Amino acid sequence: MPIRIRKTVRGGDKRPAAAAVTFAAILALSGCMNGNAPGVTMAGGSDPTAIAASTQLAGAAGDTVKRGEQRSAIIDDLRTRQSVLPGQGACGQIANGVLTANKGPAAAELRVSRLKAEAKSKNWLPSIGPVMDLTSLGALAASILVEQVLFDNGKRKAERAYAAADVEVAAVSLSEEMNKRVYEGLNYYVSAQRANEQARLAAAGVTRMQEYGRIMGVRVSGGLSDRSEERVIQQKISQMQAGEEADKETAATAMAELNVMVQVPVAGLSGLCSLSAPKGSSEPLAVLRASGEGRRTVAEAKMARAGLLPGLKASATAGKGGVSGGLRVSADNALGFGTGSSLAALEASQEVATQRTESARDDASRRIVALERQIANLQSQQGQGAGVLEQTASSLKMFTQQYKYGRRPLMELVGMFETYSALEREQASVPYDIALLQLQIGNIRGVLVDGTRM
Repeated sequence: MPIRIRKTVRGGDKRPAAAAVTFAAILALSGCMNGNAPGVTMAGGSDPTAIAASTQLAGAAGDTVKRGEQRSAIIDDLRTRQSVLPGQGACGQIANGVLTANKGPAAAELRVSRLKAEAKSKNWLPSIGPVMDLTSLGALAASILVEQVLFDNGKRKAERAYAAADVEVAAVSLSEEMNKRVYEGLNYYVSAQRANEQARLAAAGVTRMQEYGRIMGVRVSGGLSDRSEERVIQQKISQMQAGEEADKETAATAMAELNVMVQVPVAGLSGLCSLSAPKGSSEPLAVLRASGEGRRTVAEAKMARAGLLPGLKASATAGKGGVSGGLRVSADNALGFGTGSSLAALEASQEVATQRTESARDDASRRIVALERQIANLQSQQGQGAGVLEQTASSLKMFTQQYKYGRRPLMELVGMFETYSALEREQASVPYDIALLQLQIGNIRGVLVDGTRM
C-alpha cells in the first residue's frame, strides 16, 4: 500500500516524494533486519500478531486459533475448566444468581490489560511524529521524524511478553474473583441450611423437654419430687430455647447476606451441594497467578537488561532543509561500574520466578491436603456418630420404658434425653461441614465456575 507523507513548512517547499522514499527505505530495512539474522530481535523472532491470541480470553469454547498465533497456556486452562457444581438445583441457581449480580472490578481490569497488550503488539512498527526546533535566530523550524528500531536486544519482544503476561494475571484475577464470589454465596446458603436443620431439632427437643417439665410439675405438686428438680428442668428448657433462637438468627442473617449478593430474594431453596470430581488437572489458581506473575517479572527483567545494552535505530527527518537520515547506536541507560552486577541480578529473575511458582504450588497442595484430611475425619466421625446416635436412641427408649414402670427416676430420663439431643445436633451438622470444606477446595482449585462464563 503506498504511503504518502506531506508536510508543508511556512516559507518552504513541499517534498512529499523525498519523505515517502525515506520512509519506505526505513520500512524495507526494518523488514530485512527482522529476518533470520542471528541476534536480531526487532519483532522478537515471531509474527507480530502472535500477541493477539495470548491477549484474548474468548467467550466461546469453540473458538479456533489463527495460523501463526501463540496461545496462552494459562488462559486456555481457565477457559476449559468445568464447574464441579450441579447445573440444576439450589446450588446451581445460587451460583448463577451470584455471578449475574457480580460487580467486581476484575472484568474491567482484564479489558484494560487486553487493550494495552493490543497496543504493545504493534510496537515493532516505526514511530512517526513532528519535531519542533527553535533556531538561533528565534524562528521555529518544523519537521517530521520517522524512526525505526532495528536492533534492541529483545526489548520490544519483552514488552510484548510483559503485556501478554499481564493479561494472564488479569484473567486469573477474574477467575479468582468469580470463584470467590460463588464460594461466599454458597457458604451463606449452606450455613443457613445447617442452622435451619439445627433449629428444627432444637424445636423438637424443646417440645419434648417441656413435656418432662410438665410431668415434673405434677410430681412436685403431689409431693413426689423436689422443686429444685423442676428448676433444673426449666433451666434446660431455657437453654434449648436459646439455642433454637440462635440458630434461627444465624439462618436469617446468612440468608439476608446471600440476598444482598444475588440482589434477588432467594426463597424456597433447600438441599446440600453435591460436588462432582474436578475434570482435568485443575491447577490451583494461586499457582496460575504465580506463574503469570513470574513470566511478567522475567519480561520486565529482559526489558531492563535491554536498556543497559546498545541498540541500533534508523531515522529520517523531512523538513524545510530537505530530507536527512542515518543510523544511531545508543543505549537507554548509561553504563556504570555496577552494570555487571545489575545484569547478573536480572539474569537471576528466571530462577526467582520458578521458585515462587513452586512455592505457591506447595502452599496450595498443603492447604488442599489439610482440607481433604478434615473431610476424611468428618466422614469417619459421621459413620461412627451414626452408630453412637442409634445406640443412644435405643438407650433413651429403654429408659423411657423403665421410667413408665417406675424403675427409673425422671431426672435420669431427662439427662439421657439431653445427651441424645446434643448428639443428634452434632450429627446433623456433619454433612454441612463436609460441604463447606468441599467448597473451600473448589475455591482454591478454581472449579466453582465454568471457564466459558469468563
